[in-house]
Amino acid sequence: MAPTNRRLPASERYSVTLVPPAVEAIGKLVEVTGLTKTDVINRAVQIYAFLEERMAEGSEVVLRDPNGQYERVHIV
Repeated sequence: MAPTNRRLPASERYSVTLVPPAVEAIGKLVEVTGLTKTDVINRAVQIYAFLEERMAEGSEVVLRDPNGQYERVHIV
């Protein structure tokens, strides 16, 4: 994401109830990245916002596997 001159809002604390698959995904990401749960969740929210913005502009999310095959990702 490109830096902007917008003023960032102050940090906020949230209390959320996560579904079991989200809890498992966070645990896996903490394990493989070495990041904290807070960092993993912050990154996930920022990536999701970025993807939503691009998809609203008409872009598609596409992954390319090691063999060069492309797969369109559907975010519901």
